[in-house]
Amino acid sequence: MREYSQFHSSFVANEFLSADDSLHVKDKYTQEMLGEIGLLSHEQFDHVVNSSKKAFKNYQEFDSAQRSNLLFKLRDALEDEADYFAELICREAGKPIKYAQAEISRCLETIKLAAEKARHHSSETPDLSYGPGADKMAMIQHEPEGVVFGVSPFNFPLNLALHKIAPALAVGCSVIVKPSPSTPITLLAFAKLLSTVGFPKGILNVVVCENDVAQLFLEDDRINVFSFTGSAKVGWELKANCGKKKCLLELGGNAAVIVNDVDELDEVIPKIVNGAFLYAGQICISTQRVYIASEIYENFVSAFLEEVEMVASGDPSDKLITNGPVINAAALERIHSWVQEAINKGADLLCGGHVIDEEHNIYAPTVLTNTDPDMKVVSEEIFGPVVILEPYDSFSEAIELVNDSKYGLQAGVFTNSLVNMKEASRKIKVGGLIFNNIPGFRMDAMPYGGIKDSGLGREGIAYAMEDYTRKKLILF
Repeated sequence: MREYSQFHSSFVANEFLSADDSLHVKDKYTQEMLGEIGLLSHEQFDHVVNSSKKAFKNYQEFDSAQRSNLLFKLRDALEDEADYFAELICREAGKPIKYAQAEISRCLETIKLAAEKARHHSSETPDLSYGPGADKMAMIQHEPEGVVFGVSPFNFPLNLALHKIAPALAVGCSVIVKPSPSTPITLLAFAKLLSTVGFPKGILNVVVCENDVAQLFLEDDRINVFSFTGSAKVGWELKANCGKKKCLLELGGNAAVIVNDVDELDEVIPKIVNGAFLYAGQICISTQRVYIASEIYENFVSAFLEEVEMVASGDPSDKLITNGPVINAAALERIHSWVQEAINKGADLLCGGHVIDEEHNIYAPTVLTNTDPDMKVVSEEIFGPVVILEPYDSFSEAIELVNDSKYGLQAGVFTNSLVNMKEASRKIKVGGLIFNNIPGFRMDAMPYGGIKDSGLGREGIAYAMEDYTRKKLILF
């Protein structure tokens, strides 16, 4: 069993800082202590920002080839430590080990994409060769914004942080990241790894702090970009306080799937079940609402429940486990209370609806039907292993059900009809629409982000690079 005591506090200018106060980080399944992490103080705030500003000034002297080469070196360094980081994520985030290994594979791809894009994002040439511009030449330069302050979530403790870090480094920015207090060790370990490959000291500072200290970064004019991944409620509150900074929000959802005319339910249902219960549903684009054509509804439900019975729950270090622990006891209690609220209001419980293992924070895969839009299991993001199944009579009705949400992140539609595909493409209000797959499908090159309460801006390396730069017109 590994120990992580070397990652004991905020990592700033390639050093772990001293600290008076601390938080405890636990293995999310065993509840064993993984580490005691010192908290950044108010007095250390200026040191962090000054370090990042100095690193940014230094890094501006690096050309695109140098930035690209450093990112390729970082990818190779992480690949060498892939097993170490996968085990750490499994323990710290409670993520099933096969899914933790998949996260590291995605991290390698994320860094590789940034390394490749770093060489091709410096300028563009608009055509002004007409009228008063006939004898002139124009160029648009992409200049790095400066210092990026990011807040990353617990559920993908490395890859979602890298969706801020990698594109920022590709364009020449420095980065300060505040990880979730539930999972800070993974990012601290990564920052230490990054410090060994040749980037300027302070180019990535990882701060573990209370919200009042984090607020200082949000308000400080020396910070140029704020990028947040987390809940909608918190994200929009933070946006209101970030002043003139460029603000990017990747927030939550209650992702929906429409099942229409499909040839083989036995191919569709396993995808939806996995999309609902993988990692205990703790994914922003987990399948939470499923709307099924009424003519196939009964057959669908019967086969769906048979598939749910095969979902393995338990210790995430077991490669057979899909549904591991939720992040903490408070999340377990909230999930159960929302399910009970729905049942008390008239929803029918088809399976689950109870705690499997209170000691290890494991909730049973749960399926509900006969729900109403005002129930939290429908209207809010449950972030747990809970899914609703409801019939619909027309495809247009199904689209209305999907859109009847304050969120708009991603949605899935299973259909063989080109007519339905066209209608869904026009009318479903989301940032990403996935045909014949679940809304949880994501590749790291994709533009990823939502509308409505699900946020603003887009992740995906090339798209984030746009957000971390500003355009300057040069006219000769």
